[in-house]
This record gives sequence, C-alpha cells and structure tokens, in this order.
Amino acid sequence: MKTFATLLLGLTLASGALAQTAPAPTPAPVQLATTPTVSAASLSLSAAVRVAQLTVQNCAQLGYNVTATVVDRAGITLAVARAENAGPHTVDASFRKAYTSASTRNTTAALAENLRNNPASAELANIDRFLVLAGGAPIRVGGAVVGAVGVGGAPSGATDEKCGTDAVRTVLGQ
Repeated sequence: MKTFATLLLGLTLASGALAQTAPAPTPAPVQLATTPTVSAASLSLSAAVRVAQLTVQNCAQLGYNVTATVVDRAGITLAVARAENAGPHTVDASFRKAYTSASTRNTTAALAENLRNNPASAELANIDRFLVLAGGAPIRVGGAVVGAVGVGGAPSGATDEKCGTDAVRTVLGQ
C-alpha cells in the first residue's frame, strides 16, 4: 500500500510540474487597419462628468471622501470630481489609477494581482504615471474600451473600484 501511495504522489507531483511548465496559449492575431486613418469610439465629456460626480456621491453615501478621475481611451483627463474633504493625494492617485486602467485595458486590481503572482512583471509598476493599486477600471461600450475611471480615498481599492463601476453602470445603462 505504501508503494502505491508513493507512486500516486510521484505522479501527482510530476503532472503538477508539467502543468506549470506548459507554454502560455498563443493569443489570437490582431487585425491591423489597412486604411490611412482609423476612428475609435471615446467617452464623451458629458458622460465623463456624470460618472465622476456619481462616483464621488456613491462613495460619500458609504462615508468616504474620494476623488474620481475619468479619462478617455488614451488616458487623457476628461473629468475630475473631488469630495470637499478628500485628501490632496487622492487627486493624483485617482488620475494614475484611471490612466493605468485605460492604458492596460484592465482593472488595476487585476494588475496588482498579476504583480503578486508574477514577479517578472514587477517593472509594470515603474512605468511613468502607472499606479498599480486597486481602484481603476476600464469603461467599455460594445466591448471596446472608451475610457477609464480611477478612484482614490476609500480605505480599500475594492471600495474605490465599486463606487466607480457602479457609477459607470448607472450612467451608461450597463
């Protein structure tokens, strides 16, 4: 019986080692434009202002003073809303979270998790204007990233992100 258990343990460890060394799946090819120009959807100023204000209101209802920054798909600021008592650091933090999210087309929480699980990607945190802390989320319309919202000031990035994504859902009807 001991030999069988040892053999089973060995097979389990070997299969785990093989699974860890399996190559990453190859991504699908990207379709490049064949025309001299391209057009891409971007978030409007009107929607950005409403998202920023509603984000601050959402967090205020939870008892938190935050700043919300909404950027377009290129990471350029469209709107900023700051609760009267939000700390001064929240302005820069909210922008950098929004910029990071728009740039990577991902939540900053997912990026932070990736850094924890993949030390080789640690250099991402050193990219100028990146802030790899939870609280930034891309804004998508029809599957395309049209902007991002970044929030700073709540005691957790998860709360920051929820205030922003709830505002996006309300404003864009998603």
